[in-house]
Amino acid sequence: MATFVLVPGFWLGGWAWREVTADLRARGHEVYPVTLTGVAERDHLAGPQVGLETHTLDLVRLLEVEDLRDVLLVGHSGGGLPVTQAADRVPDRIGRVVYVESGPMPDGMSQFDSNEPAEQERLRARIGDGHLLPAPDWDPAADPQNLAGLGEATLALLRERATAHPLRAATDPVRRSGGRPVPTALVASTFPLDVVEQMIAQGHPFFAGLAGGELHAVPTGHWPMLSEPKALADVLDRIAAGAPR
Repeated sequence: MATFVLVPGFWLGGWAWREVTADLRARGHEVYPVTLTGVAERDHLAGPQVGLETHTLDLVRLLEVEDLRDVLLVGHSGGGLPVTQAADRVPDRIGRVVYVESGPMPDGMSQFDSNEPAEQERLRARIGDGHLLPAPDWDPAADPQNLAGLGEATLALLRERATAHPLRAATDPVRRSGGRPVPTALVASTFPLDVVEQMIAQGHPFFAGLAGGELHAVPTGHWPMLSEPKALADVLDRIAAGAPR
């Protein structure tokens, strides 16, 4: 059986992985759902000093203190950034990095850089002088693609439980040493796999680092752990078993 460390994207804590965690544990896997510093039940620790390095250390220290090895380190969306750095720091502890609706950002690029200039300007206006990135409104009428598959009860849960996210986790650039690479896998939900394959071939910065990695699909919105938890757990179980997609 495998050991999974599940890292949520922006605004969410380990609670977002609850159904996936229960499913994987029922299959005999060891599972550690993570809440990063400054988010969810740890939002009281959010301060201007909390950034991508903090979140990377959250993961590295978990791996070291629990003495976890051959780990499937799973990063959803913005959680892919600290996952990328943690795998770079302690590659001997990682069996595979699994990016869910994410990808290995290249050295020197931040999540904020992935937004178009107009979106960056809109976000900075909303943030002002603060150090937190506000959670979205979770409005399916305004964001139908990303929120696809989420029922009203789940949307209500997101509105209740999502917290603002430390801004520096989005604006700090990824720093990679270029050391020993770790095998990768992608679980794509809002991008068809043929599009992903084209982007990999074109060297797109979001996906270029996935060249040679496994590619899997769970067609749904941007939060498959909430909209399709059984399907996502099935794919993660197959990745752990080394089964083809």
